Amino acid sequence: MAGLSTQPDFEPPKKPKRNKYAFACAILASLTSILLGYDIGVMSGAIDFIQKDLKISDVQVEIVMGILNVYCLVGSFAAGRTSDWLGRRYTIVFAGAIFFVGALLMGFATSYTFLMVGRFVAGIGVGYALMIAPVYTAEVSPASSRGFLTSFPEVFINGGILLGYVSNYAFSKLRLNLGWRLMLGVGSIPSIFLAVGVLAMPESPRWLVMQGRLGEAKKVLDKTSDSIEEAQLRLSDIKAAAGIPEDCTDDVVQVQKQSHGEGVWKELLLYPTPAVRHILLCGIGIHFFQQASGIDAVVLYSPKIFEKAGITSTDHKLLATVAVGFVKTIFILVATFLLDRIGRRPLLLSSIIGMVASLTTLGFSLTVIDHSDEKIPWAIALCITMVLAYVALFSIGMGPITWVYSSEIFPLRLRAQGTSMGVAVNRVTSGVIGMTFISLYKAITIGGAFFLFAGVAVAATLFFYTCFPETQGKTLEETEGLFGKFIGWRKEAKKLKEMKKAKEVNGDDGKSNGQIQLGNTVTK
Repeated sequence: MAGLSTQPDFEPPKKPKRNKYAFACAILASLTSILLGYDIGVMSGAIDFIQKDLKISDVQVEIVMGILNVYCLVGSFAAGRTSDWLGRRYTIVFAGAIFFVGALLMGFATSYTFLMVGRFVAGIGVGYALMIAPVYTAEVSPASSRGFLTSFPEVFINGGILLGYVSNYAFSKLRLNLGWRLMLGVGSIPSIFLAVGVLAMPESPRWLVMQGRLGEAKKVLDKTSDSIEEAQLRLSDIKAAAGIPEDCTDDVVQVQKQSHGEGVWKELLLYPTPAVRHILLCGIGIHFFQQASGIDAVVLYSPKIFEKAGITSTDHKLLATVAVGFVKTIFILVATFLLDRIGRRPLLLSSIIGMVASLTTLGFSLTVIDHSDEKIPWAIALCITMVLAYVALFSIGMGPITWVYSSEIFPLRLRAQGTSMGVAVNRVTSGVIGMTFISLYKAITIGGAFFLFAGVAVAATLFFYTCFPETQGKTLEETEGLFGKFIGWRKEAKKLKEMKKAKEVNGDDGKSNGQIQLGNTVTK
């Protein structure tokens, strides 16, 4: 009895220490995502001042707003290879350095062409950041808190958006040719903190194993796992995925398989297995629908939406936009605590269904306002309420789960390149929305635009319900087993659950504690 009572007494003190270390690593890595958030937020308010100062057309406004997402393609595709070559940690430093230069160029822009050069450089940095932050965090996190930690990039995107909105309001009182330049230039500051903070981060254990550096990987896993047993199991799983024998205990080994991404594109695109094909469809699909359902139209053009709703004062439009950023940030923080308790699927489905309802109601209220010659207070109030409801529902599910899900479903050998493909689709879709929204609502009315986004969200609901397995509590290596049969994934999930129960009944405690990791303490 003494022995049984002693073990629970010793394990709890270790767990907080491990989780705090993984928490700190996730925070530092996810800081890269604040770069994109700030740019999105600050441009929504700065663009009116830029248009007046540089005297650019509506088409040029659309291009400035959305082109950064297209430029992200360069960074996101390059990041997969760079992170396999340099490592996840130094790729994060590289992302911050590129964005720093881009933000300064935008801040000192004296013409439309100069501004576009700055957005090109900043876009490459954002592409790197978007790819590497969720990959690194997923590879460092224990399964019991992976959803919580991997949602941090979305948290910092939202934090960055809020900072951008606040920056708009703070600098809006300055003279025209100075205010917007400060709004954009201040975005370089987070990059400095990122470059310094990353020095305290360990390298990804999965990348270390792929380089044959088992001794270093074991040290990182010991610090970032909830228990020694879990660290051993994670190392064993990664070694198996990397083609290293289970009984190999050397600190440094020669890895004969590709360790820099060679052959990965062929396996992803030309000759994928059924499981990889299913994973790729889900990984790309969730990124596409995240943006195609209209989030960037709301975030980038919220001042224009509020203007269409009848709010004409610049101060009032900017304050309403700050409210959007505040609501997004609050609800993304709520989502981080629900991901590992409720699961990915319930949050994702409830989020997208709520988005359908809010987009439909928003389209209705804007249509009523558009067809009225006088202000309709209830329609204006409904419009503002639905914008806030939409961003809240997006942030509690669709926003964070896109990054969590896409970073944890790809197998180790395909993770960097697979995630970069998802990010590329995400940014292209966002870029198309950003560069066409003004033209879209001029063609089909502002209300019609949101009815269109509601239709896309309905399609997303059907796609998620049929094709997306639950990944909560699964190790990154066993998640792959859930894919391959598209709508038949439920049978595989049931088999996996039965296998886990059988292991528990057989008393295989060491493995079950390390592998199942449902987020609850197994010992009683």
